[in-house]
Amino acid sequence: MDDTTMKLGLLMEAAQANQKAAESSLKKLKATTNELATVVREEVHRVVREELHSLAADTKRASDALHAVRRAANVRALAWSIGMTILCSAIPLALACWIIPSRAQIAALRARRDELITQIANLEERGGRIDLRRCGDGARLCVRVDRKAPIYGEQSDYLIVRGY
Repeated sequence: MDDTTMKLGLLMEAAQANQKAAESSLKKLKATTNELATVVREEVHRVVREELHSLAADTKRASDALHAVRRAANVRALAWSIGMTILCSAIPLALACWIIPSRAQIAALRARRDELITQIANLEERGGRIDLRRCGDGARLCVRVDRKAPIYGEQSDYLIVRGY
């Protein structure tokens, strides 16, 4: 074997050794990369899980807050409705109490009416349905008289009023 073949053989042996070392390094790099990918994947999953739990908790709090706001709005709307109903009912009731006469006033008015009806009946019985008018240019008060009735007075100036 000559020197060149020997060098070439050594060179080939060194290249194979380097290739094996490179393959070994690549295998180690792949294994490390796989381990790193697994660790990163697990870490990403853990962080995503934590963030999702946090998001779920925030969503639950926001939902609870919205429900509380809805309940408060419903209570406020109910209070306004009841208040307006009471106010709209109280005003007519107050006006009715102020305008409509009381039972005592109605009883007094009925008694007065009955008294007036009795007085009118008495006047009618005594000829109280006389016909009074304004007559002449001066619009003087005049009365219809019964011309068939006798005349009274010293100067015969009293006549009987004709009643119905």
